[in-house]
Amino acid sequence: MKLCTLLLCFPIALATPIHADVKAEPPREEGKEAAPAKEGNDQNKEKPPSQGRKSPETSTTKHTIVLSGVRMEYTATAGTLPIRDAEGKTKAEIFYIAYTKDGLNDLSQRPVTFSFNGGPGSSSVWMHLGLLGPRRVKLQDDGSAVPPPYQLVDNEYSLLDETDLVFIDPVGTGYSRATKPEDAKLFFGLAEDARSVAEFIRLYVTQNTRWASPKFLIGESYGTTRAAALSGELANKHRMNLNGIMLVSTVLNFQTIWGGEGNDLPHVLYLPSYTATAWHHRKLPEDLQKLPIQDVLKQAEAFAVGEYLQAIMLGAALPDEQRKAVLEKMARFTGVSADWLDRANLRPGLERFSVELLRDRRLQVGRFDSRYTGHVRNGLASSAEGDPSGDAFFAPFASTFNHFIRTELKYIDDQPYEILASLGKWNWGAENDFVNVAETLAVAMTRNPFLKVHVSCGYTDLATPYFASHYTFKHLNVAPEISKNITIDDYYAGHMMYLNLPDLAKQRTDLGKFIRAATGR
Repeated sequence: MKLCTLLLCFPIALATPIHADVKAEPPREEGKEAAPAKEGNDQNKEKPPSQGRKSPETSTTKHTIVLSGVRMEYTATAGTLPIRDAEGKTKAEIFYIAYTKDGLNDLSQRPVTFSFNGGPGSSSVWMHLGLLGPRRVKLQDDGSAVPPPYQLVDNEYSLLDETDLVFIDPVGTGYSRATKPEDAKLFFGLAEDARSVAEFIRLYVTQNTRWASPKFLIGESYGTTRAAALSGELANKHRMNLNGIMLVSTVLNFQTIWGGEGNDLPHVLYLPSYTATAWHHRKLPEDLQKLPIQDVLKQAEAFAVGEYLQAIMLGAALPDEQRKAVLEKMARFTGVSADWLDRANLRPGLERFSVELLRDRRLQVGRFDSRYTGHVRNGLASSAEGDPSGDAFFAPFASTFNHFIRTELKYIDDQPYEILASLGKWNWGAENDFVNVAETLAVAMTRNPFLKVHVSCGYTDLATPYFASHYTFKHLNVAPEISKNITIDDYYAGHMMYLNLPDLAKQRTDLGKFIRAATGR
């Protein structure tokens, strides 16, 4: 499995609403067994999931945390909900962890937020133990690696004081599994995934009497693609309107990040992220290096959509003198040589840039976060040998979660918890086109003008570059009055900007403010 599986970029299109064809079991209270089926009911004869494996019991535990100086008591629930087909047969079980504030009789004023990460193939662990949940992985303050063994600490930046939290592992990730291997294809696709996650949300909301609560989604990376798809699926299939959607490291229009012959747009949108990377590693000219990064990026953005865009649009018709001038400015804003950029035909590409920037030190920069560096075994390497940023946090998150779920949440399951799963072929829904769920989100925002959207972008994110997110929302086809419902906040660090403590503090403030505004508080 490649290290890029938190975001797999393949072409496809999605412009029509997604509809569900699966349903879940009848509602029941969390932690209680379903009533026995009547004798003769075929559903009672159904085999348990995964070849005779009995699903672990739902676990409910009590905890406390201090947030903003206030002691808060909450309940953690870890368990699975079955997803059934139209005939009532279980096709999969979706694992979740929910945190709910104790002592509330009226839930109509208490928001509930459904969280998931990306991939496709990623569990929900990253935002769970990095940003939102009451416990977080302890790393260096800038998010850099620490030696094992790893540990969790109370997350004083958790959003649990603002909203209840439900972390969802889509089928094939975490402990979530299709009942039979051949049933996996029912869930491994853009539309299929949205259907099953929407059905999970409907079931959870129904069983836990949360239809009257303000409802939010938060997704990261491909999870933002999923969130946009869900905005249509929940509204169209279940008539469930949302109060807000929070998008972290966004990709809605894949044409903005997936390059190739005939698509030069990503080269333009990546360039400011190369500038941020070079600024961080002090590879820019001194006059730029001494400026605040925001000021440098404004210059890089203007160059990207001006002279650089014109140059690559001209292609072979670009005059030699103009090409030379553009190459010199590219070198100025990227920290790599004009000669190398010339040989790259003005299109450096992420994999090549990652090893070229610090070649003199025999280092490569990270994809998820280009602040991270790692040694290159082959000094002549022409493309990245891995991802140093992923190497820094994959193991700490996996180790701490596996300890946490069993010891603190008391959920006992011996099957592997799939932190990052290789799901095989993913059904993107169409061929010879790029997925663009921005259209689905635009329709949802138009039909529900109260829906608010928050976008978190990281300057040093080379997986979903911040300027591509800005571009997507500047081109969202909504009325000016609707576009006012969109808030974009930028952060210094990369794809998981919250691993950098200053960014975590800022993001907690920004998201808390967003939730309060979206609920009229």
